Amino acid sequence: MQSAAVVLMGIAGMCFGWFVYSRFIATRIFRLDPNFVTPAHAINDGRDFVPTNRYVLWGHHFTSVAGAAPIVGPAIAVYWGWVPAVIWVVLGTIFFAGVHDFGALWASNRHKGQSMGALAGEVIGKRSRSLYMVVVFLVLLMVNSVFGVVIAKAFVDTPESVFPAWAAIVVALVIGQLVHRRFNLIVLGLGGVAVLYWTIYAGSSMPLTLPAELFGLSAQANWILILFVYAAIASMLPVWMLLQPRDFINGMQLVVGLVLLYVSVFIFLPDISAPAFNDQVSASAPSIIPLLFVTIACGAVSGFHGIVASGTTSKQLDKETDARFVGYLGAVGEGSLALITIVTVSGAALAVTPEAWHAIYDEFGAAGAGAFISGGANLIEQGWGIPADVSRTMLATMVVLFAGTTMDSGVRLQRYIIQEWGQIYRIPALGNGVIATLIAVVACLALAFGAGGAGGTGGMALWPLFGSTNQILAGMTLLIISVMLIRLGRPSIYTVAPMLFVLAMSFFAACVTLVQFFKDGNYLLVVLDLVVIVTSLLVMLEAGSVVVDIRRQCKTTGVESRP
Repeated sequence: MQSAAVVLMGIAGMCFGWFVYSRFIATRIFRLDPNFVTPAHAINDGRDFVPTNRYVLWGHHFTSVAGAAPIVGPAIAVYWGWVPAVIWVVLGTIFFAGVHDFGALWASNRHKGQSMGALAGEVIGKRSRSLYMVVVFLVLLMVNSVFGVVIAKAFVDTPESVFPAWAAIVVALVIGQLVHRRFNLIVLGLGGVAVLYWTIYAGSSMPLTLPAELFGLSAQANWILILFVYAAIASMLPVWMLLQPRDFINGMQLVVGLVLLYVSVFIFLPDISAPAFNDQVSASAPSIIPLLFVTIACGAVSGFHGIVASGTTSKQLDKETDARFVGYLGAVGEGSLALITIVTVSGAALAVTPEAWHAIYDEFGAAGAGAFISGGANLIEQGWGIPADVSRTMLATMVVLFAGTTMDSGVRLQRYIIQEWGQIYRIPALGNGVIATLIAVVACLALAFGAGGAGGTGGMALWPLFGSTNQILAGMTLLIISVMLIRLGRPSIYTVAPMLFVLAMSFFAACVTLVQFFKDGNYLLVVLDLVVIVTSLLVMLEAGSVVVDIRRQCKTTGVESRP
């Protein structure tokens, strides 16, 4: 019964965010204009800039930013207790992630669909642009390299997910062609989801595997290579052909999965086995402050969302007023996934008694996506009567598909960044999409196999940097949006307040991990951590200087606002 109460309170909070707070931000702060000509219409190249139905675009944005992070982060953070995790997810969704994602989409839309890195040059200064884009590229390199490992490992550990994962690509290609020819979107969505769930059912009895060793590489390493070849091809196709329909169908799949999980809570009514605040934290575990706020990123606030919003989503926005639906409601979708993850791994579906729960969560990081899949499968079986093995395949496939769509978008975003570098520094070769894609993929594979050897797991070497770096990036995105609002003479407290909190926690976390890296003798991470800290500090100092100049000009001219 406790879990149902938590769900109701969380849903109530997110409904307030969507129906009340986001409307206030849209009308009073960002002042969305239905007559503004979006870059999708102004440029419309049929490849990257394509006006898109807001429901399809929501599916693209949601699944691109989701990945496995809103599952893994909360599933780990519950170690400190379910109460702080729930509070951060709900408040983070309402006041942080929603405004951050919505704001990044609005800001990019107002600047010809530029990424936040390129936008930093116009809003703050050219030096900030260069520094910001270094951090962005580093985050994308980590995300793509690690998600390649995550998906490959899932294919090896759960071979039942292989068939539905690849079948989803075929389904998406068919739907992309039909949507392009103006077929009914509702019919296509329902049909696509039905086929996708049939493949999940078929996959549960049809596991597919690669040979244990092929071309001198393990099965996992070969999957990594296959995934990056696929991602390279997918990133160069027009967005309407694969990226949009794949993300749309995966988004619909997640909605069905969320309905199954949430309704199961009200049917099964499981109690919560996890402690509200864990008083059995091991001595080696990190402190809840500040690590909670970088462990749960997606589902509360995440810098990667700003990269996606300004990198791919803004180039497909049909009307500026759609930005609220796509950006803020996308964050609410993330938050709802994080919330049900917390409930799933905290309740009787995973562990019947507190003792059983502590046996699973005996150390920090001991449980993650696996706990969600096991607990979620049991929850759906108890609520709907669907066999646990089918439910487990369904949830494992959901995790794989989300990671895959994030990887698709991530490689495309890396290509955009490289092409923007080509324009900024006048290097024509980098402006070529094929060359830019090859550079992006080679960089990821160099990290994967250079630092990880034949196993291809090198991306994990930099992953300890991701939490703090990603959240510093979120803070800097809010900083750029805040400077834009100050230039326009609009209230900026609604972006400045979350910016200050996120930056404070992420810098604190970066310093904590820096000390730990030094103690462990991991000097590569020490250097990279210092690069991120110094780079972001320089961007903030330059932004502060810009704000001071704006204030001085306003006092001198007597002008308090700009149109």
